Amino acid sequence: MPDRDGAAALNFLPYGRQEIGDADIKAVVEALCSDWLTTGPRVGQFERAFARFCGAAEGVAVNSGTAALHSAMRAVGVAQGDEVIVPAITFAASANAAVYEGATPVFADVEADTLLIDTSCVESLITPKTRAIVAVDYAGQPADYDALYAIARSRNIAIVADACHAPGATYKGRMAGTLADISCFSFHPVKHLTTCEGGMTLTDNRDYAAHMRRFRNHGIDSDHRKRDAEGTFAYDMIELGYNYRLPDVQCALGLAQLERLPHWVARRRTVAAWYEEALAGITHVCPLRVHADRTNAHHLYVVRLDLSRLNIDRARAFSYLRENRIGANVHYAPVYLHSFYQGRGYRAGLCPVAEKTYQEILTLPMFPAMAQGDVARVANVLRALATLR
Repeated sequence: MPDRDGAAALNFLPYGRQEIGDADIKAVVEALCSDWLTTGPRVGQFERAFARFCGAAEGVAVNSGTAALHSAMRAVGVAQGDEVIVPAITFAASANAAVYEGATPVFADVEADTLLIDTSCVESLITPKTRAIVAVDYAGQPADYDALYAIARSRNIAIVADACHAPGATYKGRMAGTLADISCFSFHPVKHLTTCEGGMTLTDNRDYAAHMRRFRNHGIDSDHRKRDAEGTFAYDMIELGYNYRLPDVQCALGLAQLERLPHWVARRRTVAAWYEEALAGITHVCPLRVHADRTNAHHLYVVRLDLSRLNIDRARAFSYLRENRIGANVHYAPVYLHSFYQGRGYRAGLCPVAEKTYQEILTLPMFPAMAQGDVARVANVLRALATLR
């Protein structure tokens, strides 16, 4: 059992942590000293480099993963009165992006052992109003895209990948970022690479890409750099857009970080393997399953607690880990249980598997700089849960 008196002396182990090195700082300083702080050349360089890493034709950089999801909704034509199917277990932005365009999120249940969207549930939720399906690559494992396309293609329903957890993951040998009509990524500090805040959409559809570039720039058909190069001041606002631009300074950071992304993904898989070994004999802790036809990028390391074997609930387990300087977290409550959605008429009982597993899940620390001793420390605290009353 962990030594409670010594717990305060241990370093706090967060659930996620960014890495910033000398190359990152140098790239940012160079951008700050350049002629372009925003709408400059580093934006396109970052877009092309990240799209190339994932194998997509087009990348559109924006200022958050949420902006990426919103841009995708607009590009695929989601509008007032439409329905968008979203898994119940995800960050709220996956559903909010549909609400921004006046559509109604329809929540699908999840697989109990992966927390990925349950494709059989998706099939039962299709109506004539369904315009898009958001496939969330939960914790870093891709959803079942072939099954989703089998449902969607003949009905002209778009597939949008919320791949914010999954750069570097694969599905049947294909890279995340190439699996949907539009794939959305986040560059928040706890993600695989960071631009402080930021995001990107990837697509092979050039019309979608052009639309999203315009949408991120107030709906205007050109940016300042293009007008400067052409020696003109005139522009046209074609539609109502938003200021979702990602500045050159942040793109410079993203470019520098991208150089190390393959190493970081590999390191996360190593940490996951350490967890699998360390948790193997702890009967009240069950890691999520990874499908044999996929590789996991391991943004999160999520386990389910077998509460029938414990004399405590998840809240007590969470508190105990925090008492022992383990930065546990929970990802996520079913979206429709948030007050905003309750106020729009959603009610508990909608997705029984999601609601049950939400009471059991814990997110454990997962970041590339973790050592095997860190994993052993987490496992020891989890093992001691069986001794609590």
